[in-house]
Amino acid sequence: MNHDIIIIGGGPAGMMAACAAAENGAAVCLLEPNERLGKKLNITGKGRCNVTNACGSDEFLQHVPCNGRFLYSAIAHFDSNDVMDFFQAQHVPLKTERGNRVFPVSDRAFDISGALERYMRRLGVQTVRDRAQVLEFSDGVLSGVKGEKNTYQASKVIVATGGVSYPLTGSTGDGYRLARSAGHTVIDPRGSLVPLCAEGELCRKLQGLSLRNVSIRVYENGKKIYSDFGEMLFTHFGVSGPVILSASAHMRRFGKKQYRLEIDLKPALDEAALDRRLLSDFTKYANSDFINALQDLLPRKLMEPFAELTNIDPRQKVHNLTREQRRRVLTLLKALPVEITGPRPVEEAIVTSGGVAVREIDPSTMESKLLPGLYFAGEVIDVDAYTGGFNLQIAWSTGHLAGTSAAWAGG
Repeated sequence: MNHDIIIIGGGPAGMMAACAAAENGAAVCLLEPNERLGKKLNITGKGRCNVTNACGSDEFLQHVPCNGRFLYSAIAHFDSNDVMDFFQAQHVPLKTERGNRVFPVSDRAFDISGALERYMRRLGVQTVRDRAQVLEFSDGVLSGVKGEKNTYQASKVIVATGGVSYPLTGSTGDGYRLARSAGHTVIDPRGSLVPLCAEGELCRKLQGLSLRNVSIRVYENGKKIYSDFGEMLFTHFGVSGPVILSASAHMRRFGKKQYRLEIDLKPALDEAALDRRLLSDFTKYANSDFINALQDLLPRKLMEPFAELTNIDPRQKVHNLTREQRRRVLTLLKALPVEITGPRPVEEAIVTSGGVAVREIDPSTMESKLLPGLYFAGEVIDVDAYTGGFNLQIAWSTGHLAGTSAAWAGG
């Protein structure tokens, strides 16, 4: 089977690469072992698909903590406005929500993957259900890809296989193996945007409790490095939820640094206002046990573990509480501590940090500096960003640049 370009991987980067290459006149074959394209794409954003982030390029790159400068050309080539124009041209209306997050109006990720599939068909992209095994060479020159079922000939190959997060969606690390076979360095993959493990019994006791409208602070060796506001969840192993996943992207040196999370349970009140609130509640429940005076302040599941952390006898009468004890309650409400021991396994991460070393890829084309004709796009590259549509934008931008560059390179 002869083609101009073989694309390995039918995720967002691969499909966008196929569209861009075919738009520029290339005969494209896309290899994807899953029955459905965009399997991981279809579960992003809880099935809503946070397509991109409607911010400027400079602001965008500030949200890419790992090798952001490498993406400068890719973002300049195909930015968030281009992405929004692309999907709206494919009859997928979009909307912008808090934090410049862009979603389809339908809140259906399948509308995004479906639009890409339809456009690929109109452009004549051939999609084959096959898993790439090895790169093929002829006289030392890249000549195609050998799959499990067939061999596919092309002088240009784009690797867009994703990372190793969510392996059930097909992200099994095949791209790393192919990259290594071409002489590339692969930075060991680890989870980013991943739940976190915690020490102690607190999280286990609170398993299943979701907290909304709380703020968190992350400390690295005692220095505050990140803060956020939103929703989180306690689990049997530690903590998860949107603000925790975002925080995890900043915690990159486990084993070398110590990390602590502090949860502000009452972020809308400063300490003075919260102290007045405590005095009011303690007056209201003056003749009650201390633990019962917490019922207007905390979810029921949190009351007993919280009382334990204060070192106040839960049966002590409220009218006997000292000012120092009230101060202890105040401090914990504003800074409930959780000692973080590490991330959950990379398979549970939303995105993979690590991958093909960017120093070995031409940022202006996404072509390998080691093997002419080989290109990379998306999560297989050692770049990752925070939540908010930034990681999908990386897939769109690098995929579009790789597809365009490979098509322009000709045979």
